[in-house]
Amino acid sequence: MIGLRSPGIARVAALAAHCDDLAIGAGGSLLTLCTARPGIRVDALVLSGGGTEREDEERAALEAFCPGADLRVTVLKLPDGRLPAHWDEAKAAVEELRSRTDPDLLFAPWSKDAHQDHRGLAKLVPTAFRNHLALSYEIVKWDGDLAAPSVYQPLAPDIAEAKVSLLQEHYPSQRSKPWYDREAFLGLARIRGIECHARYAEAFHVNKLTLDLEN
Repeated sequence: MIGLRSPGIARVAALAAHCDDLAIGAGGSLLTLCTARPGIRVDALVLSGGGTEREDEERAALEAFCPGADLRVTVLKLPDGRLPAHWDEAKAAVEELRSRTDPDLLFAPWSKDAHQDHRGLAKLVPTAFRNHLALSYEIVKWDGDLAAPSVYQPLAPDIAEAKVSLLQEHYPSQRSKPWYDREAFLGLARIRGIECHARYAEAFHVNKLTLDLEN
């Protein structure tokens, strides 16, 4: 596998439509990044779940997934499953996030995700973050929209295990869902690991990537 290293990551923006999206799609990568770079700034924006038990879950989970980070979390109250009808509010939230951070890296949903909320947010990201590297995470679900990713973050076995444990620990409201279990999360990580010659991995889609081969 061909790898590129980026030692200069000091700020990260993480965007999600729902509480637990970030942890499912990029939890292992956030753990890896924050463990390696104590004090890194992470600005997280979640569009729905504000004022409910889901917000409490999300704040506690992101604290665990971003150990030692300068973490700033915003959880809004847009209704789940209704983002297209609240486009202006969602766009304003993304633009407000952009106004207070200039991240070296973004985690965001994928523009071809089958869930309308994920897909809608993905389309808003490049309207505000126009010159930023965005890694679009994947979320396993009933819709069966998993595709062939192009970028992989290998996960050490202890990181992969920690991700699964933290997902179970911090989101009790989701445990009753038939897809929300250890086998689903670790199984996908194992498959993505096979694809990049690692034991486990998270995978992402990238729309645009600029190389700097001089430095």
